[in-house]
Amino acid sequence: MATERRAAASIEELFRKQAARDRAVRNAYLLVDAEARGLHLELAEGETAGQPADPAQPSYMASVGKLFTAALVGMLHDEGAVSLDDPITEHLDRELTDGLHVADGEDHTGKIQVKHLLAQTSGLPDDFEPLLERLLQSPDPGLTPRGAVLWAKENRTPLFPPGEGFHYTDTNYHLLGFIVERATGLAFYEALRQRIFEPLGMTRSSMLGFSEPAEAAPEPTADAYIRGTRVNDLAGYAALDYAGGGVVAPMGDLLTFMKALVSHRIVTAATLERMRSDSRKKHLGIRYGYGIWEIVPVPVIMPARLSCWGVLGITGAFMFYHPRLEAHFIGTFNDSAWEQKAVRFLMRLITVVDKG
Repeated sequence: MATERRAAASIEELFRKQAARDRAVRNAYLLVDAEARGLHLELAEGETAGQPADPAQPSYMASVGKLFTAALVGMLHDEGAVSLDDPITEHLDRELTDGLHVADGEDHTGKIQVKHLLAQTSGLPDDFEPLLERLLQSPDPGLTPRGAVLWAKENRTPLFPPGEGFHYTDTNYHLLGFIVERATGLAFYEALRQRIFEPLGMTRSSMLGFSEPAEAAPEPTADAYIRGTRVNDLAGYAALDYAGGGVVAPMGDLLTFMKALVSHRIVTAATLERMRSDSRKKHLGIRYGYGIWEIVPVPVIMPARLSCWGVLGITGAFMFYHPRLEAHFIGTFNDSAWEQKAVRFLMRLITVVDKG
């Protein structure tokens, strides 16, 4: 027990110092769960709307939501409703697909498969970053997820033929959201609720701007900031994010999701393995699968003891599982200043738990 207490104290000190010393951080949340080691911590720091941050408070998790989108598609694949190898033209209407991927006079749209969207290898341009810059300057209550994709189709050029490169883009995940809608007959946020939130008992989880949790939290959703702007209710932002990362949840609900995913209660073991292994290099020491970031060993820079997998978000949000430690690391600093720093913080957390 002394070892667990020391690890818990070290984690709490690390977290609170990081949150307190960074002026960009208005609030921050952390959950560390290593059941086999008798370690479970839920921490919060800062405030929202004048109220002290609470560990049970829901947070907008940005691109962490991509793993939920990938999981829904994986479920449909397991059910036989959508194959990961299907051309997307089988599951999307012609307004979206006509001329979607035209480069150098050649139309590659028919070559895009569902797996290319999941793995960010479709070659399609991004709709999130350019439209985000516009929204930060001029909020747009009329923006829709479909409108964002159509804007990218009309105003941006594809980067490479499907399967021949890697480019991280929310356009891919918006299209996956539409595939989920067509296959289930439900709005994407309803598919999330009926297929993931409700079965897992994630009663305080919802989708930013589109749904409410089954059980209202006594605390407000934590403030989240991108480049100095609070985005919780920024007009048009929820539509821009959508299936690219609109999940709002407390850390405890996210742990429930990850434990279900790891134990193959959401997708089969074979599908999860494919989601992880069919990956491309994103950065040095990081590979990207189907909505999954995999931290992989790099001599000297990234030792094998740090190997884990999960997902990151622009607001410094993270949700990772460490197989060897059987540990979950979930949290957010709710500010885009932490988009890169969250990975380094995660590495420090893993080191503390590993050393005890």
